[in-house]
This record gives sequence, C-alpha cells and structure tokens, in this order.
Amino acid sequence: QVQLVELGGGSVQAGGSLRLSCVASRSISTFDVMGWYRQAAGKERELVARLRSGNRIEYADSVKGRFTISSDNAQKTLYLQMNSLTTEDTAVYYCHAQRAVVVETVYDFWGQGTQVTVSS
Repeated sequence: QVQLVELGGGSVQAGGSLRLSCVASRSISTFDVMGWYRQAAGKERELVARLRSGNRIEYADSVKGRFTISSDNAQKTLYLQMNSLTTEDTAVYYCHAQRAVVVETVYDFWGQGTQVTVSS
C-alpha cells in the first residue's frame, strides 16, 4: 500500500513563501507521474504542477514563474516551493502519484492534503 504524506502547509501573508513536501512510502522513481493539485473552497480540484518520467515538468498558467516543483529520490520526497503567494493560492494542496502498468490500467495515489492559507 502506497502512502503519501504532505507536510509544510500553514498560514502566510501575501507575498510570502512556503515549501510543501510530499513523503512517499516507496521509491518515487517507480512512479510515471508525480504532482501537486489544489482545491479551494467551493471550487474543483485543479492541477498545480507535475513532474513526468524523464524529468518533464509542467505548471498551471496561474503559478508559472512563482512555483517550483522538484524531487529528491534519496529522500523519497516531492517538493513544491511557492513564492509570491497571493490570496488566490489559498486551498488544500494534495500530493498525487500515478503508475501505469498496461494500456488503460493505471494506479493513482493521493495524500490526505495540507491546508495553505494566504492572508492579505
């Protein structure tokens, strides 16, 4: 059973920074995709950033230039560095991992989420 645990959430003022960590119970090199999603109150969950096998990185337009996703295989940890935070970044942030086995057969794993609150 794969476990993903998010750490680093909290409250910060607009313009500040925060770093989230996602610690996995197994080697993250076995995942095809790992990323961060967020869900604001009353809104649908949305992709923030993801890292694909081969170290391809994608960001949502709303966070480009402000957020940075990275990983540390030795620590089995995925990171999300968030800078220049605004109140629009307030949400529950979720770590996600996906492993593809065969065509149309994939496994998705989610952390329980960590709250990020940005105040003005």
